[in-house]
Amino acid sequence: MKPTISVYGAGLAGCEAAWQAAERGVHVRLYEMKPKKFTPAHHSEGFAELVCSNSLRSDCVTNAVGLLKEEMTRAGSLIMEAAHATRVPAGSALAVDRTLFSQYITEKIRNHPEIEVIEAEMESVADGEITVVATGPLTSEPMAKYISDTLGCGNLHFFDAAAPIVDFASINMDIAYFASRYDKGDADYINCPMDRAQYDAFYEALISAEEAELKDFDRESQKELKVFEGCMPVEVMARRGYDTLRYGPMKPVGLIDPRVGHEAYAVVQLRRENAEGTMFNLVGFQTHLTFPAQRRVFRMIPGLENAEFLRYGVMHRNTYLNSPELLDATYAMRSRPDVFFAGQMTGVEGYIESAGSGMVAGINAARRAQGLEPLVFSEETMLGAMAAYVSRGSLGKFVPMNANFGILPPLGYKVKGGKSARNERLAERALAHFETEKA
Repeated sequence: MKPTISVYGAGLAGCEAAWQAAERGVHVRLYEMKPKKFTPAHHSEGFAELVCSNSLRSDCVTNAVGLLKEEMTRAGSLIMEAAHATRVPAGSALAVDRTLFSQYITEKIRNHPEIEVIEAEMESVADGEITVVATGPLTSEPMAKYISDTLGCGNLHFFDAAAPIVDFASINMDIAYFASRYDKGDADYINCPMDRAQYDAFYEALISAEEAELKDFDRESQKELKVFEGCMPVEVMARRGYDTLRYGPMKPVGLIDPRVGHEAYAVVQLRRENAEGTMFNLVGFQTHLTFPAQRRVFRMIPGLENAEFLRYGVMHRNTYLNSPELLDATYAMRSRPDVFFAGQMTGVEGYIESAGSGMVAGINAARRAQGLEPLVFSEETMLGAMAAYVSRGSLGKFVPMNANFGILPPLGYKVKGGKSARNERLAERALAHFETEKA
């Protein structure tokens, strides 16, 4: 009989895991509960739905996530193939048309001869069945309970947030303008400049605006919200201090307002959401404000006075494991090596990181089904460094982590030219290792 594995969940991690296993000649049963059931954050019937931003971040190998993308591309990643096929202009970042992106992956998965898609909600893992659990940060209650109680994993949680999207036709381009910071790359971002009086009014309105009531699935703790730093609601960020936004998502540095010939006091940037350029999202404006509050406060942004919101920001709970106690560097459970986990549940954070964990888990689930030795990527590669972090953690409490050069082993020697030159050497080393290790 042909080796067979099961994959639970058709998000980015699950689709990548299924694809990698199928491409290695293993039959894959891919279980997905949509369209019969949706999580509170999902709305489309397609696979690999992007629910937060449409940006996959930097496309340069001297950036950590850019290096991760390059490794995955060289290893035949379906997610990266889809991203390159459906990209939209976004300066030096890789952003995609989220609808076309999902459609591309859905068609590839459904048409693969070794992938059998089964529309069903899974509530447990069969004994002795090689399985990749990639049910995502909003895993359904029955599966979450099974993972916590029966598998003995326990769980933690934090809150994640998504930014609003506005109709381009409703943006006042007499005030807003296209530009990229320091004029690097193409002028793909819309910039909404504020003077100090406008910023003061906006800031006061933002920090006092009404927040949405938590859903039942998010009601566990309103007193101590655990918000991941990389996707923090803009109102939470603002409450940290008057200038926090001006040194964060509203940083004006390198953006010259053509109306006055100099930098504004603060700037809100919008990034293209689709290939046609009809939709733009507010960069860094993930939020948990009520919809009326979002409409009122965000229309105070110059250029967005009459903005039509095509999607308001939302906030939801993400669940992740205490992975260093549970998983090895292949994302398999130490106590049940037939069970792999992938995606944000493991403690990786970000679209590409989730897909990367799915790649490693899918490859190793396939190898286990074929009776082959596990493939543990070198820690000098970004894929390997992420797996090492998940399986070992770091000093202190385990928290979700984006790809970053800090999790790679140091070079062991000094590099002239500062941080950029050092990162270039780390990337060169990583890709050299990767070429000798990929399966």
